[in-house]
Amino acid sequence: MKKVITFGEIMLRLSPSDNLRFSQASSFDIIYGGGESNVAVSLANFGIPVDFISCIPQNDIGDNAIMELRKRNVGTNHILREGDRLGIYFLETGAVSRGSKVIYDRSFSSFSKIKIRTINWRKIFSNSDWFHWTGITPAVSQNAYEVCLEAIKVADSMGVTISTDLNYRSKLWKYGKDSKKIMTELVSYSDIILGNEEDVEKHFGIKPKGIDVTKGSSLNPEAYVSVSKQLMKMFPKSKKIITTLRGSISASHNTWSGLLFDGSNAIYSPTHQITHIVDRVGGGDSFMAGLIYGLKTYPKDDQKALEFAAAASSLKHTIKGDANLVSVEEVIKILSGDSSGRVSR
Repeated sequence: MKKVITFGEIMLRLSPSDNLRFSQASSFDIIYGGGESNVAVSLANFGIPVDFISCIPQNDIGDNAIMELRKRNVGTNHILREGDRLGIYFLETGAVSRGSKVIYDRSFSSFSKIKIRTINWRKIFSNSDWFHWTGITPAVSQNAYEVCLEAIKVADSMGVTISTDLNYRSKLWKYGKDSKKIMTELVSYSDIILGNEEDVEKHFGIKPKGIDVTKGSSLNPEAYVSVSKQLMKMFPKSKKIITTLRGSISASHNTWSGLLFDGSNAIYSPTHQITHIVDRVGGGDSFMAGLIYGLKTYPKDDQKALEFAAAASSLKHTIKGDANLVSVEEVIKILSGDSSGRVSR
């Protein structure tokens, strides 16, 4: 089986334990994660060969990040070891009506200084059939955007399937470029596009009709088909537009499902009730990984692929950390209707 390649920044995540606020914390839990590395870890758990491409400092913290990837069977041979620091983000986990909070410390990270023509993309894609990137990467810096574009163009020229998660991050688009112009250029090469209503509106100004997004995505999901049609018209290379539908009843209780539009038909996954969220960070990444696995494993059954993605992602919400550490067997168990959570002996 050919490899999946993901490209982005892995970071040091620092979080107060349990649901403490920053002002209450005397220590922080350490986790390594980032959008594209989370997808890579999840795919590796599903048995898909995957390489993660990034730029990480040559120091103990960088070594630890790479060890975390390697112990999850993610390929790291093409990671650049340059620069002085690993990006950091601080996470305060919310509960009930108090939402979570993220503070970034990513300026001047090794990844933000990555340069074009330092990665041999043709060699990397020679044994791969899928390339995944997210809207987080071009938001980090001008350099990261340029390398992302470089990778996308090579992947496109070699016939590699390209997927993106739109992932709008308002706290990152700070280096003076027009995010709509940049994302329009990058997304134009994508075969598979994943996003939610906020990502689509923030990047491209496209809004679903008849939906109050403050009440959650569970309200009238059929309206999102119009968004998918507009995106597909804007990006004619795209073959599938996927929307994650999250209903936020509280920070601890969400509904979760997905919509896939293939240009002609819209299909929906069942809605999952996630009543006691442990950690929702990485929910979209786990959905994307499940979708990639599903589309590669069931290439003629979009319904099955979408249902796998939604079920895998619902399980991620029960796992502490950025990455989804579940197996294919555990996802299939949920798909079979067994959500009892009984002890496996």
